[in-house]
Amino acid sequence: MLNFLKYYSPSYEEFIVSTLARYADEDLTDKMLEIFENGTEDEKTYCAKFFSYIQDPLALDCLRANAYGQNSSLSANCAAALGVIGDSESYQKAFDMLNSDDSFTQIDGVKFLVSYGDKKAVAQIIEIAKKSSMAENIAAELLYLTDLFTLFDKDYKDALYILNLVVNGLGEILPLSQVFDFQLYEFLETIIKFPKDSAISVVLLNIADKFETLTENDEYLFDETKETKQEVLEIKKLLSNLDVSQLYFFIDAELQEDSLFVYTALDFTENEEMVRNLLSANNPTVVLKALETLKQFGCVNQDDKYTALNSVEDENIKSVIMAI
Repeated sequence: MLNFLKYYSPSYEEFIVSTLARYADEDLTDKMLEIFENGTEDEKTYCAKFFSYIQDPLALDCLRANAYGQNSSLSANCAAALGVIGDSESYQKAFDMLNSDDSFTQIDGVKFLVSYGDKKAVAQIIEIAKKSSMAENIAAELLYLTDLFTLFDKDYKDALYILNLVVNGLGEILPLSQVFDFQLYEFLETIIKFPKDSAISVVLLNIADKFETLTENDEYLFDETKETKQEVLEIKKLLSNLDVSQLYFFIDAELQEDSLFVYTALDFTENEEMVRNLLSANNPTVVLKALETLKQFGCVNQDDKYTALNSVEDENIKSVIMAI
């Protein structure tokens, strides 16, 4: 059976490892630890899974050492095994990584916590997504630790925020097949029936627009499976029943700089006055987005630029404002 460890396959992983664990004794465990220390990445991936069954503390160093590599299967198995063991040291390290200034370090921390499997990390991951430049990636990872229905029951705006991020990423940085993983059709059926407010309206408008784009451009669906194409079309069909005029009635309420949906609302609003009010926002990216929106309206003037420049300190953003 150990000969199979040379060729990693997620399809056979559970069978191979569970069989080894069933017949594990001290000699086999020692052999697996030796392979974990000196083997190939394929072998190490199986070994990490093995030690989620056989929770030998001697494997902790190897599990910690391989929890953040480029091999996603190996990293995930290590984090999952550490979660089963309940290793507090690695758990705390991942939490510390969430507070890094480096977005890729944050993502590594999120991936670890998702594979570790402790749902107490959900709230912290959502807060990190709200500040990160890789928010779409974080949102997609999060939904392998929890799901949209659970999030919606706990805090519906957080659920809508995560949904909005995922939809923004679909077809660009996230594979379209994830519509199945996240039960997107089923969740949309739920929120379409929910009483409308500004948050739901903005998100539904954004989703409807995104799925219109996905189905109008062959580049998005060309390489997808038949099942994925059909699901995307079914979601578009579901969204086609929306009363768009009713949704537009609500969206301007999200034109506040502290709104989770302000950027999306700016994509759909036609309210020039409220957009112009955002030029005085404390958030420089909101200021820039508002000015760009006014430019799309064709009504930017020198006073708008002056207000925007006075609202930001970042020299790079000031340069962009000057160029508008």
